Amino acid sequence: QVQLMESGGGLVQAGGSLRLSCAASGSIFSIYNMAWYRQAPGKQRDLVAGVTKEGTTHYADSVKGRFTISRDNAENSVYLQMNNLKPEDTAVYYCNAWATPRQTSTLLEVWGQGTLVTIAS
Repeated sequence: QVQLMESGGGLVQAGGSLRLSCAASGSIFSIYNMAWYRQAPGKQRDLVAGVTKEGTTHYADSVKGRFTISRDNAENSVYLQMNNLKPEDTAVYYCNAWATPRQTSTLLEVWGQGTLVTIAS
């Protein structure tokens, strides 16, 4: 199986920066698209940014120009650099990946446990 572990959340003041990291572990054959989602209290989980295995990125309109997603295929990791943070960015951030374990050719969607990001005004 494949597991995702996020790190880097915390409390920062508005205008500040945070960098989230997510590392995949387990018996991995290949990881395809990776992404960050977020879920604010009482709201649905929304896509923040995604990156293909080849490095093509896309962003939610609300974070364009402030957030940057990147990945390291050799390390099976994805990152989210968040700058100029706003109180409305407060949410639990989840790492997401589509991966194939070594034991099977089945493509699986995998989620991390989430990391809390709180932006103080």
